[in-house]
Amino acid sequence: MTAKTVKSDTRKSEKWIFGTMLVFGIFGLAAAFALSVERVQQLIDPNAHLICNFNLIFNCGTVMQTWQAKLFGFPNSFIGLMTEPVVITVAIAGLAGITFPRWFMNTAQIFYGLGLIFAYWLFFQSVFGIQTLCPWCLVVTVSTSILFDALLRYNLLKNNFGFKAATHQKIVGWLKKDYDKFILAAWLVAMVVTVLVKFPGIF
Repeated sequence: MTAKTVKSDTRKSEKWIFGTMLVFGIFGLAAAFALSVERVQQLIDPNAHLICNFNLIFNCGTVMQTWQAKLFGFPNSFIGLMTEPVVITVAIAGLAGITFPRWFMNTAQIFYGLGLIFAYWLFFQSVFGIQTLCPWCLVVTVSTSILFDALLRYNLLKNNFGFKAATHQKIVGWLKKDYDKFILAAWLVAMVVTVLVKFPGIF
């Protein structure tokens, strides 16, 4: 394999990563925006019909009235309105061929890791605490999971974490076999199974 071929394959991989980030960044932003709008509607009229209120299980109106939905003193969806545009901007810049400094991508990974933890804290709170699911929140959770994996894949391929050469080569080999995608898929399936077990009559 020539250096030119390797460079071409690397660029294709990066386009896939940033393309994925762009798509799911838009999904996350759309979900956060819709949830924010419906929260405002609910505050104006507590009896307003919200489009995400499907039944007793899928009911964002119920979830939005809990303390977990405003952990920092304002609707959690506002966080998505602030952070998802950053993800979209990074994705567009990446697709344009811009290479980000290692410190920037490492910082992005840390912050998105915190976002992932927060998203799943809210997920488990909804399933086992509130026992009601917010459809828009689920979109955000799935989007955040995929975005975290895409960003991690990029940082590992670029060795932004500073692994030794031999270790980095092994990691690249695993990534080429899409082990990270299999892990992500298995994790999302586990979340679906968790919901189905907790709410057997969901459908």
